[in-house]
Amino acid sequence: MQRARLAEFLRSRRAAVQPEDVGLPRGSRRRTGGLRREEVAALSAMSTDYYSRIEQQRGPQPSEQMLAAIARALRLTDQERDHLFRLGGYAVPLRIKPSKQVNPGMERIFDNLPDDAAALVVSDLGETLRQTPLARELLGDGLAHDGLSASLHYRWFADPAVRGIHPDDDHATHSRELAADLHRIYTRDGDRSRAGEIVRALLERSPEFAGLWREHPVAGPSCARKRFRHPEAGLLELHCQTLTDPDQSQSLLVYTAPSGSETAGKLRSIGLHG
Repeated sequence: MQRARLAEFLRSRRAAVQPEDVGLPRGSRRRTGGLRREEVAALSAMSTDYYSRIEQQRGPQPSEQMLAAIARALRLTDQERDHLFRLGGYAVPLRIKPSKQVNPGMERIFDNLPDDAAALVVSDLGETLRQTPLARELLGDGLAHDGLSASLHYRWFADPAVRGIHPDDDHATHSRELAADLHRIYTRDGDRSRAGEIVRALLERSPEFAGLWREHPVAGPSCARKRFRHPEAGLLELHCQTLTDPDQSQSLLVYTAPSGSETAGKLRSIGLHG
């Protein structure tokens, strides 16, 4: 617990919140901006003395529940809330994110893509949230899966048929990339998260995954050049551009081919007949 920095941080954020921001009257006798300590305490459902001791660097370490209540009272952003917990001596609490709803900003970008784009929006665990018709033709219908199988990380190791869209020579690379990405998310979110549930299931089901997991793989650059096998068009070499949402929960993947290339011609053919 960093008492001095915690106290300074709370005082700075208390001064930045105006009474009307939290539904309180300003009143004619208020001489300065910001909230009073007793107002923050009331909004946090704690005593004024308890809150005051935190700002005065006295008293016991506030619990995670108390810090969460203060964060709500002060209208902290997600990043400010994380910072508050670190100053209070705690790990950043896991925020449960919706897995089936595309974030509004990401959805606006997706809706403005051309009709012939091969693009999809995925969660950080590879769950398809939206996909264009051409992406469905290339990658399969990602929206058809549910449960653990909604995650590409899980399907890759649990269902051998999923690998058929990539050349056999690329399978080992994909396995390592997905295991490393899942390791990153598991490290971030902890064992009790959805990532933890997927890891436990795969450790029991897939010897390949278990072997990679023991190596503690570290994720590197992802979604660069990818090779796909299409039943009619044959081998396709595509480049993937990635746009990640600010909260890191979703990404927009767009697959492209160099203009004039053989793959670009094949993509147009698939788009016309898909």
